[in-house]
Amino acid sequence: MVRDPRRAAGHAPHLSEIAALAGVAALGVVAGGTAVAFAIARKAVSPQQRRIADVQVHAVSRTAQTITLGRTPDTVLPGRYGLFVNGSRGYLKLGSVVAEDDRTVTRKLLTHIASGERIARAASFSGWYYDEPAQLHVPFRDVTVRAPVGECPAWFFPPEGDGPRDTWVIAVHGRGTVRAEVLRAVPVFRALGLPTLTVSYRNDGEAPRSSSGRYGLGATEWRDVDAAIAYARTRGARRVVIMGWSMGGAIALQTALNSAQSDMIAGLILDSPVVDWRLVLGFQARALHVPSPVTHVAIRQLTMPGWSRVVRSGESISLNDLDVVRRADELRQPILVMHSDDDGFVPSDASHGLAEARPDLVTLSAWKEARHTKLWNYDEARWAETMRSWLIEQDIVTP
Repeated sequence: MVRDPRRAAGHAPHLSEIAALAGVAALGVVAGGTAVAFAIARKAVSPQQRRIADVQVHAVSRTAQTITLGRTPDTVLPGRYGLFVNGSRGYLKLGSVVAEDDRTVTRKLLTHIASGERIARAASFSGWYYDEPAQLHVPFRDVTVRAPVGECPAWFFPPEGDGPRDTWVIAVHGRGTVRAEVLRAVPVFRALGLPTLTVSYRNDGEAPRSSSGRYGLGATEWRDVDAAIAYARTRGARRVVIMGWSMGGAIALQTALNSAQSDMIAGLILDSPVVDWRLVLGFQARALHVPSPVTHVAIRQLTMPGWSRVVRSGESISLNDLDVVRRADELRQPILVMHSDDDGFVPSDASHGLAEARPDLVTLSAWKEARHTKLWNYDEARWAETMRSWLIEQDIVTP
């Protein structure tokens, strides 16, 4: 049964969600660095059970149709966003900033709040904007991809027009979120005549749980995307473009590197991707003031077979295999990478490194202040045109 996306685990590969690591690190003084490292490693591969509140609601004006939020690097961004409220039971669409000071930001409300409806103080700011496929007002249908882990729900969106439909897009969401995250891309691909399959994968809260119940950070999830390629092929696709957000980018890259069907992959589009997990884990740990030796032990616990069985209840993860800059010479497909240098969760260093390692294949669209997976929200026109132009340049679509 497909879960309501609004009840699914929250967005962001925030390893800032790694269980108040600052507090855990303090415990390490007593319990020892190994225990702290275990908590870090365990949290990195654990699917989220609930959405993390990351912003406070200060006021709601039903008369002016505005909402005032605590000021954060995300809440001040221009563009359209979403806000999960009341323990993620409600979802509000937010418009432009209408006022701000050094503590708060007031934004236009694009969702009507009924008289008497209470909005709790704790909320979660989101780049999704659309949280259900019907909100796109285009045809779609629920389908099922038979993957090694079981039947994975997906949404299929046919393209506009009656032209050839032999090139599909497979859209892959990020860590701690669900396929509603990728709905923003559907209108772009649909207008270009590309059918779009938005997929789920093991342990994301919609697809079946794996035997370990833990993330493989792309090392295992790619098999479910590989099954989506087979699904598309049996329905007339001759080529696919895989688009991945955040950890979905890591999954897309692993699919291109490992799939026996890689000859079908015409290209990859990556939004704020994880290209090297060591950089991400190190970045998040430093942000939470976790000592470097503890971070090193945590990474080792993910990669050593003995420890990994405790951390993940599964096989160890080869972070060397997941380091695509290290494996850049194995890449065969053209890749578009869109990444903001102020990402805040997944540093853009590895995206730059990948572009430098394979300038023949990798096109990097570097942004400056769009934050993590919010490039569409920040500048929808630029985001859409970047993808459209690249798809034309690669002869994947015609003008």
